[in-house]
Parts: sequence; structure tokens; C-alpha cells
Amino acid sequence: MELNNSLYSSFEMLTKLMSTNVSSNHLFAVLLVVGLATLYFACRRKVHIYLIDFNCFCPPSSYRLPKAMFEENNYFDDMEQEAVDFQSKISAKSGFSDETSIPPSLAQIPKSKALTFALEEAELIMYSAIKDLLQKTKINPKSIDIVITISSIFCPTPSLSSMVVNNFKMRSNIMSFHLSGMGCSAGIIAVGLAKDLLRVHRNSLALIVSTETLSLNWYTGKVPSMLLTNCLFRMGGSAILMSSKVQDKHKAKYELKHIVRTINAYDDQSYACVYQDVDPESKEGVSISKNIVNVCGDVLKKNIASLGPLVLPWREQFLYVVSIIYHKLWSRRTGIYTPKFNRAFEHFCIHSGGRAVIQAIEKNLKLRREDVEPSKMTLYRFGNTSSSSIWYELSYIEAKGRMKYGDRVWQIAFGSGFKCNSAVWKCLGDVKPDTTTAWRDTIHTYPIDILGTR
Repeated sequence: MELNNSLYSSFEMLTKLMSTNVSSNHLFAVLLVVGLATLYFACRRKVHIYLIDFNCFCPPSSYRLPKAMFEENNYFDDMEQEAVDFQSKISAKSGFSDETSIPPSLAQIPKSKALTFALEEAELIMYSAIKDLLQKTKINPKSIDIVITISSIFCPTPSLSSMVVNNFKMRSNIMSFHLSGMGCSAGIIAVGLAKDLLRVHRNSLALIVSTETLSLNWYTGKVPSMLLTNCLFRMGGSAILMSSKVQDKHKAKYELKHIVRTINAYDDQSYACVYQDVDPESKEGVSISKNIVNVCGDVLKKNIASLGPLVLPWREQFLYVVSIIYHKLWSRRTGIYTPKFNRAFEHFCIHSGGRAVIQAIEKNLKLRREDVEPSKMTLYRFGNTSSSSIWYELSYIEAKGRMKYGDRVWQIAFGSGFKCNSAVWKCLGDVKPDTTTAWRDTIHTYPIDILGTR
């Protein structure tokens, strides 16, 4: 609109000048100004960011980790009985099925932890997810301009992004990045990075690859807060293809509308909530604090405070502001109004970090059971796959045939730091269920009654 108005004014002025007696020098100056003005406003034109497609890795059935096998492995690994009992207790409450997976090296007795196994795991997940995505989208690897890989703890040399470039023989001038230490929320951080790069480098394609290897990160000690990671994290990964090309709109699934990032690293309790450390026996592990649910709630409120004005209808924003004013000035016994986010979004992808976190968000945001169904089912089928979990959830919604034109999706992810990041997408067309997704063989059996979804 701004461009059209400026062009109209420029041409109107040019027409008037041409109808009067002006010198050729003056006319040339006017033409130059008009040309520069047109170029300026054309450059300011908004760049739309599209999600062409994505793909999630589905581990082979031979990689499954049934609960009975999980307990048996802990016992035969010479782990103290107290640690075995603790993990068994957490596993029973985790909301996992017997279908979650770990790499073969961790299924051995005793477990084998080596760099070669970690590299094999990363290669299997990344290359499989990327290969299937490129086949679906019919994209030549050499046409990709940006590669972003994600793995918080496993950071080999050369980097994972270099491994991808090498395996798929991409161009020498490709922009490659690797995000480490960013936790489970890194998937949205990568989307934000891709968005910024795609806006600067217009008419480009960006590939995001998200995974978290377990082979070197399985904790073998006895500290309860570190043992939690063994009970929560499972094998998985995803590949996402984004574009800033106007011509890709017709084949893209979604358009990115908003990215909102919040970090509470200034607060010591939040900062230490998820922390990589060594135990008294010098064994490495990631410690998860008991306060994680409260920390999640605090950072989520701040994230919502920034996201709400961008997405909520005016009525919901008005009721929220009025309730805050009333609460502060007149009655502190009166609770603050919780906006109805169902009026802003049709679908929710809440990071499947754990059953308690999902239930807390469901309660605090007053979501319906169907709103949290994708998160609970992803946790049940695949476990916590770190930064890729929100893509398994989006894949679940698509596999169920629920994604329609104009639907809005809210992806929420939490990570160490402590961070809460949100991404908002708008569907560009009815999405038909795909028979090649990670849910292809089991989607008809979901939702599962055991999680109270039905």
C-alpha cells in the first residue's frame, strides 16, 4: 500500500511537470528522484517467510526402549539399587509408551559410550530426515543457501553443519551455522535466525536440522537430578525447509507471523534450573532442578506478555488489562483474567519436555484437552526429543488431518538458560495427511486413553 501510494504521488507530480514548460535538466532531476524513491520503497517491501515443508525422523523399531528393558539395563549396568528404583519410579510416571527409542550403543550391556557411536547416531538422524525432506519437496541440495544445525551438548569438529554440507555436496558459498548449548528451545531460536537471514538475503532457502544425540550424554552416576535426563530424553530429530522466495508461497505449508523470545538468565534460580555439570564421582550429566515447573511458569508469563498484544483479539486484551488494574487498585483477592488463547490459535504445539510441564501449561492457560493432545501424544510415542519435539507435534496435527487453510499454530518451547520461545505460523492451505511422516504407521491408534486425552 505504501509503495503504491508513493508511486502514484511520484507519477502525478511527473505528469504535472511534463505538462508545463520545464528544461530537460529539471525533467532529468525529477526522473532521477522518482526512480530513487521507487527503488527505496521497493527495498522496504515486507519480506514474507515461508515454511515449505518439514520432516521428522522415525527411529527403526529395533531401537525401541520398553520400560522393562530400561529397568533391566540399569540393573545390569551395576547401578546402585537406589538409583535403579528412582529411575523406575520416574519412568512409570513419565507418560512414555514402550515405543520410544535410544541408539543401539546404549542398549548394550554394559553401555558403550564413544565418539564414533555419537557420530553414527547424528548422521543417521540428520541424513535420514534431510533426505526424506528433499525428496518430498524435490529440492536440489545445491539450491539451499543457508544451513543451521542444532545440538546442545554434542559439538564435534568439523561441526554438524559441515557434516551436512559434506554429505549432500552443497555449494561452497553456503552460509552454515551450528547452535549449541541452547537447550530444547533452540528449534525456535533457529527459526528466528533463519528468518533474519532470509530477510537480509532475499530469495533464499534455509535448511534447519534439529537433533540431540544420546550416545555420549547418558548419565551413569547416581545423583537423582541428573538421572532425570535418562528418563526423559529419547532419540529423534527433524529437518525444516524455509524460504523467502515469493514464488514459493504457492507450495509452502505455512507463513511465519511472529517470533517472541524470552530469557531469564539474569535470575540465578532460572539460570541453574537445567545445568550441565559433573557429580562427586566426576561423571558428567545434566541436572534438572525440582523447581523447573515454577521456573517454566514464570518465564512463560513474560513470553505471553510480549506475544499477547501481537495475536490476541482486542476483547481479550481489554479484559486482561482491566483485570490487572482492578487487581492492583481495588481487590487483590480477585484473580487476573486469563486470556482465551483459543480465540487466537486453532492449534498448540507445547514442547513435550515432561508430563508435569504440559499439564501445568494446560491448567494455567485453561486449554482444552484437544489443545494439548499433540504434545501428550508426542511425549507418549517419541519421548522428549529436545528441540525437535515441536515438529513431531505439528506432524501429529497434520497426520490427523486437522490442519486447514487459515489455521494459526502456536509453538512453545522451553530450554536451559532459562528460556521460553514462541513461534506463530499461519496455514496457507489445507494440509492432507502424509503417509511418509514419523506417525505413518501408528496415527490411527491415537489419542491414547492412558493420558486422559479422551
